[in-house]
Amino acid sequence: MTALAEDVSKLTDRYQTTVPSGVRKQLKLRKGDKIRYCTEPSGRVYIEAVREEEEDPALGAFLDFVEADIKTHPERLQAFEGALHDRLKALIGDVDVNLDEPLSPEDE
Repeated sequence: MTALAEDVSKLTDRYQTTVPSGVRKQLKLRKGDKIRYCTEPSGRVYIEAVREEEEDPALGAFLDFVEADIKTHPERLQAFEGALHDRLKALIGDVDVNLDEPLSPEDE
């Protein structure tokens, strides 16, 4: 198991702190960047860089929910097959999708 890096910082009288240089390097933070504090139900807190393209909190919350559910109940994962697979294939037909192409303004 990989050892976790540990950095320590001190709170000021106004509850402010400096993000340690090791953390800044790991998250590729620069002056003026934003960070998000994430608290797990266990009380564990972690921080992550907030990138401008990460503006949809509902999507993040949904993906966190899906991730937690998969970890808790991996037996629920099932491949699409049978009638559902056939129905989905019929709906998309021969649509060619380029996942690297940016969305049009109306699709954003």
